[in-house]
Amino acid sequence: VQLQASGGGLVQAGGSLRLSCATSGLTFRDYSMAWFRQVPGKEREFAAAVRRGSYTYYADSVKGRFTISRDNTKNTVYLQMNSLKYDDTAVYYCAASSRIILSNLRVHSAYEFWGQGTQVTVSS
Repeated sequence: VQLQASGGGLVQAGGSLRLSCATSGLTFRDYSMAWFRQVPGKEREFAAAVRRGSYTYYADSVKGRFTISRDNTKNTVYLQMNSLKYDDTAVYYCAASSRIILSNLRVHSAYEFWGQGTQVTVSS
């Protein structure tokens, strides 16, 4: 199983980025997908998730600004990030799991497979 994240970069506050996570080696439609983010010295935190039925969930800190989506024909999950803030600066990781339920979808240990991370830097 491979998850390949891309799309990070440097952007000014208020700008937008779109992250992509291409997967292979798994039956994509059977997996819930998520984006987490991490800054040095802090725990990896949940940003957004999309379950197999395309139900979406967001951390309060990104709700209304970020949109997660999936394309089951391309085995890819996306994170559209708008109105970016300095505090959104982090390494963003995509994750996949076939075992996600409502009570654990925000828990990073519930995810079986991880991408390598892509850096997002927002300048103030």
